[in-house]
Amino acid sequence: MNRTASAFLLVTGFTGLLAALSFALQVKGYGFGSLGIARLDEVASSATFVPLAALYALAGALIAILPLRAAGLVHANAATPVYSTTLVLLATIVGLQIARFAFGNDGALWVLLDWRFGFAGAVIAAHLFLDALRRNALLRTLAFIGFCAATLACLYWSFRL
Repeated sequence: MNRTASAFLLVTGFTGLLAALSFALQVKGYGFGSLGIARLDEVASSATFVPLAALYALAGALIAILPLRAAGLVHANAATPVYSTTLVLLATIVGLQIARFAFGNDGALWVLLDWRFGFAGAVIAAHLFLDALRRNALLRTLAFIGFCAATLACLYWSFRL
């Protein structure tokens, strides 16, 4: 948990500093300041988290059902990288929106209320509790069913409101 929070805060801070530099260059009249903001905007959007959640849920289902050695391989080489990617993308979005708010865009923080950010929160929460899910057979079975349902929902449900 401490590693997750520190990584999130560090990436948020770095992104905020890069965005602030780009905004400052843009205010001074340099054209490449807007290019830096555009590149940070292209990194991620809230829609990116739906397929990442599907990938993580598939890895979680495999971790729940596979034997210990194979589950460790999937955890180290699939679940952890997807979790890290989700954490970094979420921190990038938060850092950029905080920098926008600091430079006078009062509506910048409303972007963070998009419901699709819940997928990022679900991936992070699932990763933090993944070890507890393997402790007994009932939790492992429920986790497998839940992860399979989440995989199918993320891939094939439209999530249109």
